[in-house]
Amino acid sequence: MTKHLAQFFTEDIKEKAFFIESHSNELDPLVSSLEYDSRNVKQGSLFFALPGLHTDGSLYINDAIKNGAVVIVHENDIAEKKDNVVYIKVENARFAMSPISASFYDFPSRHLFVTGVTGTNGKSTTVYLIWQLLRMLGKKAGFISTVQSCLGGEVEWNAEHQTTPEAPIIQRLLREMADNGCEYAVLESSSHGLSPKTNRLGDVEFCCAVFTNLTHEHLEFHGTFEQYMDDKANLFRSLNRYTQNGKSNFIEPFGIVNADDESSSYFINMTRHNTFKYSTVGENADLILESIQGNSSGNWYSVFIPEINERIEIRDKLPGIFNSSNVFASLLTVSNLLQLPVKEIALYVKKLQPVRGRMFTIIKGQPFEVVVDYAHTPASFQAIFPSLRCRFDKSGGKIISVFGCPGERDTKKRTQQGQIAALYSDIIIITDEDPRGENPIDIIEEVAGGVYAEKERTIFKQNENLFLIPDRLAAIRRAFALAGKGDLVLLLGKGHENSIIYADHVLPFDEITEAEKALSEMGY
Repeated sequence: MTKHLAQFFTEDIKEKAFFIESHSNELDPLVSSLEYDSRNVKQGSLFFALPGLHTDGSLYINDAIKNGAVVIVHENDIAEKKDNVVYIKVENARFAMSPISASFYDFPSRHLFVTGVTGTNGKSTTVYLIWQLLRMLGKKAGFISTVQSCLGGEVEWNAEHQTTPEAPIIQRLLREMADNGCEYAVLESSSHGLSPKTNRLGDVEFCCAVFTNLTHEHLEFHGTFEQYMDDKANLFRSLNRYTQNGKSNFIEPFGIVNADDESSSYFINMTRHNTFKYSTVGENADLILESIQGNSSGNWYSVFIPEINERIEIRDKLPGIFNSSNVFASLLTVSNLLQLPVKEIALYVKKLQPVRGRMFTIIKGQPFEVVVDYAHTPASFQAIFPSLRCRFDKSGGKIISVFGCPGERDTKKRTQQGQIAALYSDIIIITDEDPRGENPIDIIEEVAGGVYAEKERTIFKQNENLFLIPDRLAAIRRAFALAGKGDLVLLLGKGHENSIIYADHVLPFDEITEAEKALSEMGY
């Protein structure tokens, strides 16, 4: 896509981008792309000079110009300006990316029914389930999640460790969905993406907002739990700005919330539109779980629908009974998007496929179970461990847990995850999980402190069943070596990701592939 600057940097966009001044305003260059990394700039690019944690985009303005940038959006003063380049000064360059990008790509969300899914846990799975149901019901849809994306064709893997991409990428992908004939789009909407600090989703028009749950996470970014909750609630506030725009038919905006979460009322109050509720613990809601049974191949559950005063039976192939919550959110979303009864859509649940790296079972003929999951927060640990502990207490098998915690992220959760793992595991192996700029051993020892603090499992007091192994592949191999018949090896924290980030390098690492290789080396 190419456009003259004047075509998309209009007066209303200037206002939304908090425009301050422009140098060489008489120029109207043809812009071919929007970039915020000078290394990606090519001839005709508009370059956003963003301030960052480790460096400042202003330092790379001349590099961007050498690579072909014709417009520079900046917030710091520039001493020497080049001829034949337009310099646009704004109050906040990162914030300005969103309205400028939306305008450059012709406001693609105005031509799609966009659903946003936010929450601490369950976002990727819920996005994927909604997308699958829409496709099964004959609708052309796209989605963007931490794990994968689809722009109307084949599903592709997300190579980045970023849930919600920066605004230029979001708007470009939405544009591709619209151009590919999609009617619907489903976006995993992180608290970072919804925060005014990044404004990544600030100019996406949502017709549906889904809230899964809320626990302490990302406080290194938001500062307080209250701010974290408030930033996520921007998704529900956005429903109040929704208009029909370029759509051929109209869907009244609506919200979906998990009634079991004590924060649900806060999100409901952020929009004037109808909000539908689901519950897996018997709360008053539009979908209520009455009973559930599950194993490594999926779940069977009984569901009450108050609106029609009827009970239905649902079968899924999603390991982990907590997935019933994700299924409920998906059913209510698609029901209201398509104006179809939940009872009718529930017939398709048995066809839903799990997300790679989410309670993903590896079967290579080994006598023990191996499950890979992305769980990396105290809440996600609490979601998966209890039911597994119950199952293996009955069978007599041991649970061997392999996990770590990321560097340069919320440090409070490290001891909490250690405590939870100690409460439910028989053997714990703490290992690396994206240490980034921190010392890996320091992180591992913090997690181990939580294990030691869990007084109810004294087997960890003497280090009998606790291993600190930074090398993640070595940790996996040790877990397999310790596993006996009927045991479970639980590999947590990496899930779908394809690398481990260190201070000075990025190590390619696919947990599922590496686990399969390790099993093969053992003769399975």
